[in-house]
Amino acid sequence: MISPIALSCGDPSGIGPEIAVAAWDQLRQDCPFVWLGDPRHLPSGTAYQIVSEPAEALQVTAKALPVLPVPFAAPATAGAPIAENAAGVIAAIETGVQLVTSGKASALCTAPIHKKALIDGAGFAYPGHTEFLAALAGVNRVVMMLASEQLRVVPATIHIALSDVPKALTPELLRETIAITASGLRRQFGIAHPRIAVAGMNPHAGEGGAMGHEEGDWIAALVETLARDETLTLTGPHPADTLFHAAARARYDAAVCMYHDQALIPIKTLDFDRGVNVTLGLPFVRTSPDHGTAFDIAGRGVANPTSLIEALRMAQRMAESS
Repeated sequence: MISPIALSCGDPSGIGPEIAVAAWDQLRQDCPFVWLGDPRHLPSGTAYQIVSEPAEALQVTAKALPVLPVPFAAPATAGAPIAENAAGVIAAIETGVQLVTSGKASALCTAPIHKKALIDGAGFAYPGHTEFLAALAGVNRVVMMLASEQLRVVPATIHIALSDVPKALTPELLRETIAITASGLRRQFGIAHPRIAVAGMNPHAGEGGAMGHEEGDWIAALVETLARDETLTLTGPHPADTLFHAAARARYDAAVCMYHDQALIPIKTLDFDRGVNVTLGLPFVRTSPDHGTAFDIAGRGVANPTSLIEALRMAQRMAESS
């Protein structure tokens, strides 16, 4: 059996601790993981067992959540993030990276963080989890994939205004995105010959220049050039409005899209609760649930753990394929 997964706690004032407990209740030894955080932040009455190494999680009794303690400055109040705990949140992520890069953990799964609390409390200098993990791993370029059993999508540009997409989307960016996606599908999903569909940027993929020119100016030529690589099947640019129905999805392993909503609307419509955030391009497996801290429902016992469960299961499968 591979090593357990390291699950960083995320912001302890969000739903991270309670969905970790719910995930353990469902997964336990089928998908062993160790929670990195402060036991004080777990829901009242949680059965847990302190471990010093992830491997000890394999011997933990069935009902006890394995916890590798990470010190935090203060208790947590559900729904109210505090800056004093920012250093602990960061330390939990760093600990997870150390465990996975040393081979003591098979993969890293990260619970949601609250960036403002990290900035206020620790001067966090990164836009989010992904960029911080890339810095810790010493890589310059990573790719965000949203994945479920029904669909895998990769946005080439992410959290920018739609009006900025034409300037940000360059041949170099798209080339790197496709290359990292293909490598990730091979290395972490076990797909020897990836099939990647590239969406157009404009309606009807530009319709011969009538609805936009980027496809004709360079996207089609780039796809044609990269498609000469016989180790993958690359097609496009495809009109995005016909790329995500069932028959179309059967023809590719992942779709590379031009901007955030073009990628995320289809997968969230098809499989809202089971979507998983995957970071490709890191030297280790990293997954995360596809939702935020949900401060508005934290501590009420109503948070849905499905996305975290799927993130842990996907991390396990990816680690086994790596």
